[in-house]
Amino acid sequence: MPLIAELERELGARAAAGLVRRRRTIASPQGARVVVDGRELVAFASNDYLGLAGDPDLADAACAAVRRWGVGAGASHLLGGHFAAHAALEEGVAMNLGGGTHHAFADSGRGFCVFNDVVTAYRALRTAGRLRRAVVVDLDVHQGDGTHALLAADADAFTLSINGFRNYPFKRVAGDLELDLPDGTGDEAYLDGLARVLPEALRRSRPQLAFVLAGADPYEGDRLGRLALSKQGLLARDAYVRDQLRSAGIPVCVTLAGGYAEDIRDTVEINLGTVQTFSA
Repeated sequence: MPLIAELERELGARAAAGLVRRRRTIASPQGARVVVDGRELVAFASNDYLGLAGDPDLADAACAAVRRWGVGAGASHLLGGHFAAHAALEEGVAMNLGGGTHHAFADSGRGFCVFNDVVTAYRALRTAGRLRRAVVVDLDVHQGDGTHALLAADADAFTLSINGFRNYPFKRVAGDLELDLPDGTGDEAYLDGLARVLPEALRRSRPQLAFVLAGADPYEGDRLGRLALSKQGLLARDAYVRDQLRSAGIPVCVTLAGGYAEDIRDTVEINLGTVQTFSA
């Protein structure tokens, strides 16, 4: 029997026995739940972590960006050229709408963090000869133990961490400068502490670039935060950091880090405030 015929016979037999997988098509937009073969299923592989894939405001913003900048390979310097948007990102403010995976170590991931994105970016820039010195300003409520461990032996990298003292991680790794805050710390005490330690960190590190982890989890309504900052307090935090870096002429890369509010809309509002503050 010819090979093709034999293969067809075998495949037919397996199909009749229900042993051939059938590709199923998702008939709904991406999201936490999808419709497959008329059934609504939970999509464990969805990357729509914040449930915003279908948000009308984000859709409008994406359309506005396309109308302004066009579509295609414009994000590539090599293919499309160097636009004003590139210059703004490279020479002033850049932002990752996520990231801040500061619990990842060289040999293990921890605390929702698999790879340490800030340290990876810093070392890539160092290798490329783009910079030598950098400061990490970690404002997530949890100490960046992985970042501290990875940069401990690097004299050109400086870590500043402002976090809740009685929070994760419970086995800490010392950083260059830390401000440990008690449970329930509110706006005034937090901002006073920030105003003490940030100028010191900038003076000691003399950075060419600052990485800012602008966590939303110091918020008073955060499930994992244990601090008590208001939304206005978090806006004041971001504005102070922005102004200090800007006055010193230090470019900044912002990541959003943690945020676990009871109502996810609160986390989104805080994240949006961070984006607007640093881009103002």
